[in-house]
Amino acid sequence: MTPASRPGDTCAEVHAEVCAWRHPRPRGVAGRCIGRTDVAVDPRKARRLARRIHREALREAAQGMTASAQPTPRVVCCSPLRRCRDVARHLRRLGWRVVVDAALLEASFGHWDGRAWADIPRHEVDAWVADFADHAPGGGESLRQVLARAAAWAPPVPGATVVAHAGWMLARQWWRLHGAAAIPSAGQWPSAPRYGSRWRGL
Repeated sequence: MTPASRPGDTCAEVHAEVCAWRHPRPRGVAGRCIGRTDVAVDPRKARRLARRIHREALREAAQGMTASAQPTPRVVCCSPLRRCRDVARHLRRLGWRVVVDAALLEASFGHWDGRAWADIPRHEVDAWVADFADHAPGGGESLRQVLARAAAWAPPVPGATVVAHAGWMLARQWWRLHGAAAIPSAGQWPSAPRYGSRWRGL
């Protein structure tokens, strides 16, 4: 893909594509609005995902699957939140260099964050859905802001791996596929990746 060639793309350069993994399922989040809330994950799940990421990197390096046919650099970039950082911590023990980057944070939901969805007034949710691009839910971060943040991010080295959140991964994918100028409606926004899943080409 060549995102910078699309009309309306506001990025100054074509950033290298990255492979991103979503963090494991956090504890105690069912029915809650979770953005920047720093929820924990089961340590065993964080360790298992780190080992899986490590195995996949070794396998792909052995098969020459990187674009340059060189081994994938063992550099992992992650959000500062524990559900990503804990995975990166296990990767560090496996010899990876860890880069903690606030640009990879989940979207902010402001005063909604951490609350049960059932406790958030319906008219506030309706206002967000009606202006999905620019309304900041709970006074947090609008979708346009999340898209711009995800599009502007560049890995510190080509081939770096990312451990991130669903919102960031969706925003990065949307930019790759549609460009920065195409802002989706609520009905067009895709479903979140599964916990622990990997998306290539972001």
